[in-house]
Amino acid sequence: MELYVAGQLPEALLVGVPDIDQQHEEIFSRISLLKAQCLESGSAAVEGFADLLELFAQHFANEQMLAEEAEIDFSEHAGVHHDTLRILYKALNDAFAGSQDVYSLLRYAEYWFERHIGEDDRLFADELSAANGQRTSQPRWPLNASFSAHA
Repeated sequence: MELYVAGQLPEALLVGVPDIDQQHEEIFSRISLLKAQCLESGSAAVEGFADLLELFAQHFANEQMLAEEAEIDFSEHAGVHHDTLRILYKALNDAFAGSQDVYSLLRYAEYWFERHIGEDDRLFADELSAANGQRTSQPRWPLNASFSAHA
């Protein structure tokens, strides 16, 4: 099964840091895949959402590492990551218990992530680039600006 499909991340959400953009792309691709599975089967395996949360956690850890390497105060941004993972893991437990719809969780995660990139990660990318004494790079592939991450 394909887990990474280039082109899921709208151009407006590219932050110009290739590693971060690629991780964002992979997360959006995974969300789209899981949403499609929900629509095809009427539900999605809760394990798929659990795997998505692990992907979020890995991405958040990578951003933390980049911030530490660049000597950027990342405490507020890390707090947002921590709070979000706490909320999503609680929702995952609710899904395991059958009291939460996985498709709704995916829609929420997608919306949250899209907003987080546009508001928080874009600022982080600018700080990272300034700390490294460079401008953010251009996207590595052309994307259609009218394309949406919503499946």
